Amino acid sequence: QVQLVESGGGLVQAGGSLRLSCAASGRTFSNYAMGWFRQAPGKEREIVAAIAWSGTSTYYADSVKGRFTISRDNAKNTVYLQMNRLKPEDTAVYYCAAGRTVYYTLRNQYDYWGQGTQVTVSS
Repeated sequence: QVQLVESGGGLVQAGGSLRLSCAASGRTFSNYAMGWFRQAPGKEREIVAAIAWSGTSTYYADSVKGRFTISRDNAKNTVYLQMNRLKPEDTAVYYCAAGRTVYYTLRNQYDYWGQGTQVTVSS
């Protein structure tokens, strides 16, 4: 089992920044690819960014490319999502997830999920 706890969400004005953190406990964090997903009301959960277990490979959805940065610190068992130039359409509940997979862009490859943290961007 891997337990994931997100933090760092909140209310921010458009153009602002937030940094989300996801602390993991349980099994060996460095064995897992990590992803950030989001779900807006009435919409499906979608991938935002993902990072391989080694941290050497990353993926970003087109909608956040150039604005968001995913990183991980395996010594601290934590993955981060730095979100800059936020837009109202970024408003959603953000979830982190862990999976022992190389196919880390696929939602069904993730085995463990956090409870989510709300991000609200006002216009």
